[in-house]
Amino acid sequence: MQAHGTVSAPEIEQLRAAFSGRLLTTPTDITAFVTDWRKRYFGRAVAVAQPDTVQDVAAVVRWCAARGVSVVPQGGNTGLAGGATPDDSGRSLVLSLTRLNRVRSVDTVNNSMTVEAGCVLADVQRIAAESGRLFPLSLAAEGSCTIGGNLSTNAGGVQVLRYGNARELCLGLEVVTASGEIWDGLRGLRKDNTGYDLRDLFIGAEGTLGVITAATLKLHPMPAAQLTAFVAVSGPQAALALLELAQRRLAASLTAFELISSLCIELVLRHYPDCRTPLESGSPYYVLLECSDAESEAHAQSELTALLAEALEASLISDAAVASSIAQSRAMWALRENISEAQAAEGKNIKHDISVPISLIGDFVDQTNAALERLFPGIRMVVFGHLGDGNLHYNVSPPQGWADESAFLAQQPEINRVTHDAVVAFRGSISAEHGLGQLRRDESARYKSPVEMALMQAIKRALDPAGVMNPGKFLPCARE
Repeated sequence: MQAHGTVSAPEIEQLRAAFSGRLLTTPTDITAFVTDWRKRYFGRAVAVAQPDTVQDVAAVVRWCAARGVSVVPQGGNTGLAGGATPDDSGRSLVLSLTRLNRVRSVDTVNNSMTVEAGCVLADVQRIAAESGRLFPLSLAAEGSCTIGGNLSTNAGGVQVLRYGNARELCLGLEVVTASGEIWDGLRGLRKDNTGYDLRDLFIGAEGTLGVITAATLKLHPMPAAQLTAFVAVSGPQAALALLELAQRRLAASLTAFELISSLCIELVLRHYPDCRTPLESGSPYYVLLECSDAESEAHAQSELTALLAEALEASLISDAAVASSIAQSRAMWALRENISEAQAAEGKNIKHDISVPISLIGDFVDQTNAALERLFPGIRMVVFGHLGDGNLHYNVSPPQGWADESAFLAQQPEINRVTHDAVVAFRGSISAEHGLGQLRRDESARYKSPVEMALMQAIKRALDPAGVMNPGKFLPCARE
């Protein structure tokens, strides 16, 4: 890895003088920033800039634009699709936003807060709670991911069912454009029909159109109570029937509804011995659901108990446990949140982050599982995710005891093709919340219509004509 690529030492010194903050140039300092979280992608960079203010970000982008150096925006570097990792050309600068971590304001009357892009999600949740408000975006990586990255990938998480994706939780943005200008769209309005919605162009664009430097976020009243239940179901079809019943009985108070296969629980219990299942007998699938109540804990308990009783009587569920304390609730959520790490500890696996219409999830799982098992006998399907919003993490592990991981991974193109063809046949998406990055860029283009691709390329050319913003991500051939 080289530190400076083809940029001269005097030019690096000009960059160092152009902004306040840190500039990292040695290979040792840069390594962590050019390696993705899953250690799947390894790039090179001219340098890593960590500016202190939005004006500093603009100065760095102008320096890059003047020299044809690509800009790779990066938040907490927790992404799963390689979207924040530079290529190996050595002609990119990693723009780390972690020093832009200030909370600019909290407005409890407007139910909003304005924060900089480098704020860690868990800190935003905490500060909102200290003001008696809820910021409901919740992810497994919330202790290290940042708001800028969440918005750049339109992150989802476990409460999309009730509150929506990151896009629905953002009222306004501050953005540094590809030319180094600053757009201040931090108006905090719920209604503004005075032109194209520029905010929505940058959210979910993975840094390919500009750099998100701050956001005005939507807050919600803090619920009086939150209750968690862990429920045994026979399969995805039964889980869908339970979801329909839960939405009818609990309405907007149903905030999370997670589907978990028995193999997921098996992996967690194997690799996290401190975890325990709250149910005595096993089941092919489980549902982890959560309801929030604005009235009282007693009211929430009554509503949830009535739901589970009706579901049991209708044979939609075979068993259920309701958390009676915060500790029990956390233990239930640990079964869900440790799945990805448990699967990684088990060995190599092939991941898919897909969404299909909620009503079709049961058919999708049944048919696609069968298709994959016919082609690759003995494979293990690790199926879990946000059933309430139609997003599943549909992962494939090799047969138990399989020793040759490289031989298994060699099947990835065919496994991806079978899975993604099925997703599209069910009118779904091959990337629900992880983004495209490098991982799904070309696959996504395969499934997009020519009209859709042309429209997106036109937006890219209009906002980033030189193609310097995060090249090689999101769109194929984004930079000539």
